[in-house]
Amino acid sequence: PGGDCETQVLSIRNSHINSSFLLHQNYPNPFNPITTLRYELPEASYVDVKVYDILGNVVNNLVSANQSSGLKSIQWNATNNQGEPVSAGVYLYKIQADDFVNTKKMILLK
Repeated sequence: PGGDCETQVLSIRNSHINSSFLLHQNYPNPFNPITTLRYELPEASYVDVKVYDILGNVVNNLVSANQSSGLKSIQWNATNNQGEPVSAGVYLYKIQADDFVNTKKMILLK
């Protein structure tokens, strides 16, 4: 019986631990002038988060670092890598962590 109890406790504990990478939709969306990007890492990983314009040009390198597991969030203030405000329109944000790659769309209103 002791083993069953332990298994149940482990399964409950594991249900609260995300076992896969996730990229959430930014919030708010549409936004002006700041939006928050959230993502989840099931394990420590090298993480790369970039914002692209609709033509695929890199606008801003938001994250490029080793990060521990867990829920992460980063804010983007609608500026490029030079700190200059970008124009209104559709932007894409892309995460790469280990073998996980995902892209989502966001809209900047002015």
